[in-house]
Amino acid sequence: MIFEVKTPIPGFDQIKTVELEKVDDFFMRLKSCEDDTVFMLINPFLLREYNFEIPEYFKNLLELEKQENTLVLNIMIISTPIETSVVNFIAPLVFNTEKKYVSQVLLDSNKYKEYGIMEKISNYLAD
Repeated sequence: MIFEVKTPIPGFDQIKTVELEKVDDFFMRLKSCEDDTVFMLINPFLLREYNFEIPEYFKNLLELEKQENTLVLNIMIISTPIETSVVNFIAPLVFNTEKKYVSQVLLDSNKYKEYGIMEKISNYLAD
């Protein structure tokens, strides 16, 4: 599925469109249509309780009118071993699956103190 990037992804301003591919129930791959940039994404709801309010600016920008058209994924930096991989919970990618828009939403770290930028995935894996 191809999505229009509605706000620049920090550090990747050249990316205007991306392709989202499902890997499995946990992971998705986000590939730039402009260059070779690839992000691994993870479904945060399979890891932990993850609730936040999408700021009104992003709701309007992404034209999010219906909850069922909203997809939330988080960027993951994969390392070896997998337990040392990290997830960015403070800046989720929010997709409008109907309109095909995406934006990275930087949450207020004062309001959402429980979400970090580089949380080890091992904190959420069962022993």
